[in-house]
Amino acid sequence: MRLILYSKPGCHLCKGLQEKLEQIQNLEIELEIRDITTRDDWFQAYQYEIPVLFLVNKQNPSLIPRPSPRATVHQLEQMLQKYGGLDR
Repeated sequence: MRLILYSKPGCHLCKGLQEKLEQIQNLEIELEIRDITTRDDWFQAYQYEIPVLFLVNKQNPSLIPRPSPRATVHQLEQMLQKYGGLDR
């Protein structure tokens, strides 16, 4: 499962989500972190929305709704399984 996380330095919500994603053990996750401050188009698109998480399926990214900062690692894993089509 390939994920793209749009983030920026100093974003506590972004860091929290990244840490939870890295703790998931039952899914094989390839996580790419994109710093929105490195590209103007990313900054313009996501400056008020971060953290933004995309699931990449066959080179076609789809937005995953932002999980609650209170979501547990297990709840985040279940959400990724659902959006990744792995809960069928």
